[in-house]
Amino acid sequence: MAYDEELAGRIRELLMDEPGLSEVPMFGGLAFLINGNMSVAASSQGGLLVRIAPDATEEALSREHVSLMEMGKRRMRGWIRVAPEGVRGKRELGAWVRRGVAFARSLPAKEAARRRK
Repeated sequence: MAYDEELAGRIRELLMDEPGLSEVPMFGGLAFLINGNMSVAASSQGGLLVRIAPDATEEALSREHVSLMEMGKRRMRGWIRVAPEGVRGKRELGAWVRRGVAFARSLPAKEAARRRK
């Protein structure tokens, strides 16, 4: 399954003025990177992938429509999946996007992103 192009467009609209933004195909979806660090992605499995602080994983999992991202059989703390039902509205999507961007900004810029500046 390809990622949801409409969701990608909604994410792009929220991030259009974000410094250091790039889009990269990743995990079969479309990832939105800030200074080379993934913040969110339109998932190939539907819905949104969000990168958060690993120690915030349990709190995020207590929310409706949220599950832990798994790659193969590996469960990934700090990487969550929000089902399409959890990002239908602009307010819900915006809250998750802001959270992903805030975490990505807390990380050191990747070398390739620094060279593009």
